[in-house]
Amino acid sequence: MTLLAFNNPEDMAISIKASALVFEDPQSKKLLKRIKQVAPSEANILIIGETGTGKELIARHIHSISHRRNEQFVAINCGSLSESLVESELFGHEKGAFTGAHTFKQGWFEAASGGTLFLDEIGDLPLSMQVKLLRVLQEREVVRVGSRQPIPINVRLIAATNVNLEEAVIAGRFREDLYYRLSVAVLNLQPLRLRPGDILPLARHFLASYGKRLGCPDKIFSLDAEALMFRHYWPGNIRELENAVHHAVLVSAAREIAADDFKLLTLNLRPASNDIQKSSLDDLYPFFANLCEQQPEQLAERVEKALFAAAYDACNHNQLAVARLLGLSRHVVRAKLIGYEIIPPNRKALANASENQAKVSENTEKPLFFPFKMYIKETSGIRISSAQETETSAEVWGY
Repeated sequence: MTLLAFNNPEDMAISIKASALVFEDPQSKKLLKRIKQVAPSEANILIIGETGTGKELIARHIHSISHRRNEQFVAINCGSLSESLVESELFGHEKGAFTGAHTFKQGWFEAASGGTLFLDEIGDLPLSMQVKLLRVLQEREVVRVGSRQPIPINVRLIAATNVNLEEAVIAGRFREDLYYRLSVAVLNLQPLRLRPGDILPLARHFLASYGKRLGCPDKIFSLDAEALMFRHYWPGNIRELENAVHHAVLVSAAREIAADDFKLLTLNLRPASNDIQKSSLDDLYPFFANLCEQQPEQLAERVEKALFAAAYDACNHNQLAVARLLGLSRHVVRAKLIGYEIIPPNRKALANASENQAKVSENTEKPLFFPFKMYIKETSGIRISSAQETETSAEVWGY
């Protein structure tokens, strides 16, 4: 398993939203292959992904397998820079350039010379700075604030954003020429919900990490807990998963962490419908393959129970909607929901069943022969006494 993680994530820059990343899902494996293709080059790279998906980890990995790996890696969050100081932070300033500039200062482009500069949240950069950044990328030189002397730079730029820059260009919030300059190579980092094969490996990594840190390294996840993690949407992506596992380790008193130990977001943050359509049923394969490796008892029954429980909740406890969703009849759905104790049996139905059973038992002890006997009398024309009638009935019924 390919795992990217920091030994001490709490000591890293505030811009890091994910402290670990794996490449077990088919989508992640494709991304890793793409990374290995573009990393050795000098091309600018644009990483697109939601907050918490691991964009900075990808940037650091690109730097670590490039020929600049022995030089500086500098990470800057553009969203954290004030508009009045962003130029000074990126390009530096001379002494006396503005009030408070008591000494000269190198900008981040100079500090990263020879290495890699990572600009996170590039979409938050003001338009006035986008023009100057474009010139730096074209001329490969910076001019400090308060100076007229250009300084050559040798930097590879990796940018990242959680917004759709193409829409920002159309809306006039981002320069089109800068977008093309940045997107020589584009890496699309899918949200965690669209690469479900990474969920459980990441969760186990966090479990081992926090278990060791909190003095309980032997903790494991129950199958119900794994099923819960697998079907959750993870709007906060890897950071949310890490926090959820951390909380579960803290509150779990048993060795096996149960689904009830998790505290997940309940906000209505479901992904857009086009994201759901991108997800394929083939993505379930890694989860079931993992379950088969564990060889749990009654696997099929437990998986089916989890499926019906999830469908019942997703359909707001509407049995007809569950039947339509799963392609089954309503009677089959109801029987399954009762059998798995997801819903209680109908009390009226139980009462009727008990009454019918009592009638069957009574009829078994004293069978009714009257209709059959009347048929014999009417068709044969023979008069039978009461004693003979009882004996004849017994012979007919095999008693």
